[in-house]
Amino acid sequence: MSHLIELRTRLVRAILSVLIVFVGLFYWSADIYDLLASPMISVLPEGSRMIATGVVTPFLVPMKMTLMLAFLIALPYVLYQAWAFIAPGLYEHEKKLVLPLVVLSTLLFLIGVLFCYFFVFGAVFSFIAKWAPKSIAVAPDIEQYLSFAMTLFLAFGVTFEVPVVLIILVRVGLVTVEQLRNFRGYFVVGAFIIAAVVTPPDVLSQCLLAIPLCLLYEVGIILARFVRKPVDAESDKGEGDASSA
Repeated sequence: MSHLIELRTRLVRAILSVLIVFVGLFYWSADIYDLLASPMISVLPEGSRMIATGVVTPFLVPMKMTLMLAFLIALPYVLYQAWAFIAPGLYEHEKKLVLPLVVLSTLLFLIGVLFCYFFVFGAVFSFIAKWAPKSIAVAPDIEQYLSFAMTLFLAFGVTFEVPVVLIILVRVGLVTVEQLRNFRGYFVVGAFIIAAVVTPPDVLSQCLLAIPLCLLYEVGIILARFVRKPVDAESDKGEGDASSA
């Protein structure tokens, strides 16, 4: 019962932190959405604007965007509450690994979102505007635009977690660093396939996702060398002693 009470307390604190940030940003919700939409607006013909097809959509969509931004801002505190709940049940060596992984995964997710906003959006929307027929007046719906942007944010945020995934796989002993090196060529092909599925069908957008994925794979291999399973190191040492004897 005490664990359930603590879990409830941690959840309430996490939710309250998001709501407090949301209330603080509420007044600027329209400006926040304008900031999100600026990459799309910049490629539209002069005088063109986005549209809202629903009655309450102009109010609800900026609220959704503001709530998502509030969650991202409060994410460090939310993760701290999760860490404070599970930390007492972990061994010392598990604490030394889990906490850095939580911090690293959070930073990589945020970097992926920022990379998508500042670099990918411009390339994607420029491609769409370039190939749109001249007879069509481009006026994106704000709700569909938010859904599209959140999909790309999630895709880039998740794919930027590659180093964390590799570290975990090596740590639990499912793969070795040498196997990851040998799998490098297959991963490069897979990265471009994933990029082709997630991004619009132009070479620039695909490269903007595939190339960072390949670089992050190399970073994951480098970091995984320092967290390889201790048992493997001991077994390698034992085999070396046996061979020398």
